[in-house]
Formats: sequence, C-alpha cells, structure tokens
Amino acid sequence: MKDFNLDALTRENVKGLQPYSSARDEYVSDGTEMVFLDANENPYQNGVNRYPDPQQRTLKAILAEQKGVGVENLLLGNGSDEVLDLLYRAFCEPKVDNVITLPPTYGMYKVLSAINNVENREVLLTADFEPNVSAIAAITDAKSKILFLCSPNNPTGNSFATETMHQLLENFKGLVVVDEAYIDFSSTQSWVSQLKKYPNLIVTQTLSKAYGLAGIRLGICIASKEIISVLNKIKPPYNVNELTQQRAKERVLDINSVKQEVSNIMEEKKTLSKVLLEVEYVSKVYTSDANFILAKVDDATKRYNQLLKKGIVIRNRTTQPLCENTLRFTVGTPNENTQLINALNQMNTEL
Repeated sequence: MKDFNLDALTRENVKGLQPYSSARDEYVSDGTEMVFLDANENPYQNGVNRYPDPQQRTLKAILAEQKGVGVENLLLGNGSDEVLDLLYRAFCEPKVDNVITLPPTYGMYKVLSAINNVENREVLLTADFEPNVSAIAAITDAKSKILFLCSPNNPTGNSFATETMHQLLENFKGLVVVDEAYIDFSSTQSWVSQLKKYPNLIVTQTLSKAYGLAGIRLGICIASKEIISVLNKIKPPYNVNELTQQRAKERVLDINSVKQEVSNIMEEKKTLSKVLLEVEYVSKVYTSDANFILAKVDDATKRYNQLLKKGIVIRNRTTQPLCENTLRFTVGTPNENTQLINALNQMNTEL
C-alpha cells in the first residue's frame, strides 16, 4: 500500500504515552546469577514467585525463527482477544472512528467494538463467502481504521481468494487485520510472507487450535516493528504469565508432534466430510481449510438437539448471516468422530 501513515492512524493519547516501566524492563537478566531485590517479590522460590519476562523473550525467539520474522515483529497476548482489544485501544478513537467486519465471521470483533465504543460497520460476505470488495469500498471513509479479515474464516471454513486480499490490502487506507487462527490447517500460505510489502498488514495467530493450548491463552500478533512498538506502549506489563510462557515454549519446540496432530485431524476431516455428504438431511457440506466443517441441514435446531440427547455437542450457526440451518462440526479424535458418525446415521431414521 502506498502512502501509508501509521502516525495518522494512532490515537493522540497513545502517541505521547509513556508506558509503565516494570522492574523486569529496567533490568534484563543475561543469565548471570543475581540477588533480585528490585520488584518487591516474595523471595522464597516456588517456581512462580518471580514476575514473568514482560517481553517473553525466549518464547518470542523460538516463534520468530519458526515464522521467519524478527523478534521485533512479534507481540504476544493473553489470547488473540487481548491482541485484538489492544488494536482497538491503540488506533480507534471512541465515538469517532469505525471498523469494518464481514459477517458471518468471528464474533469478538463486534463485541470488542461495543466494549471500546467504536462503530462496527458490517459488510456481508458474498453468497460464496468471499469479501465484497466494492461494498467495502463504498462503506469506508476517513474514519475507517481497521478492516478485519478472518481467513480461513469462522464459521464458514474457507480461505479468502488471494487476489481479493491483495485488492483490499492495496486500497484500504487503514489497518488490515488478517486473523489466521486456523492457518495451520490450511494449504494456503500465511500472509506473514507479505508483511514487507504491506506496512498496513497485521496478522494474528494463536496456539489455541493446531497447537492444542486453548487453556493457556496465548495469542500472537505479527506486524511491522512500528506497529508492534505502538502496541507495546499500551499492553499490560505482565500480560503473559510464567506458566503460559513455559508451557508454550515446550509445545512450540515439539513442532513435530503438532504437525502429526494436524495431519491426523485433516485425515479425520476427510472421513467426516464424506459421511456428511451421505446423510439424507444434509443438503450441503462447505469446503473447509480449518479443523471444522460447516454443513447445511434441513432443520439445524432440531438436529442440534438430537445430537445433544446423544451426548454430542456441536455448534448451531443458524442465527448467523448467510448461515441459516447450518451446523458447525469440530473434527475430534477418531473415537469421537466415530461416535458422531454413528449418531448422524441413527438420526436418519428418527423423526
């Protein structure tokens, strides 16, 4: 994108903000054994009596190498939701600015808009679940600060067309956030590879899906060092706790296990997709680049309740735009998927 001006997008109060300087910011250990009497901590060792590294340096170094970026291009958060909230607070003036979202999509964009008192302008995806470029352009104005693109998208599962994404990145005057929570299940290339080309691009990822660490809450923001610098001004000093950092380091270093689990999930998804196509009350199974499948059925609420009675919880997405009578099936273990398939087949004969 030409003529990108980050300073013009940043809130005035954030520009002049002096971030809180913690004890662990002022003295960064080089590994030398020291007596730490600077942070008013309990001195008795129990593994978590010390404050965590506020910049998560060791974990960032591993992630930076794996993702082919610099450490200065990374910000870690208490889940991706904290990362998204930081973007609102850094760049969106309450009651003045607006963001653009593309339903059906991840619901937290809209919730965070309301929390931060920022207008959320919605542009429905097209019938084939692609961004409507002309409609987005028509609704955009000088106060449009962020465009959210979830790709692969939740709940539809599809990745947006590459050419469409390039058009939006070239022409949108604000920040373009590409939410890649499900990128590890997709054969498409991450948009991290385009960071140098597009200074307005922000990519968010997570350890909650493919890495199986939803319980520790670790979100990843990948962007230019200038954008990361702005976000570092306003993030809480110890937003990623020590237990989360340690568990995350163990998992990202065991990348072969992660890849094997992803491979297993993808094979199970093929089996589940094939079965769903043969179920008589399923009229359509949508293509998915994620670890879930969206399917259109005759009566989503009825089928959802039937599965509940059989001890299986899925997601009824029928209330979402363009998703009438759809159910979202997360791909489980082989045993869990067998239970689901058996239940689906039994329901063929039930009223």
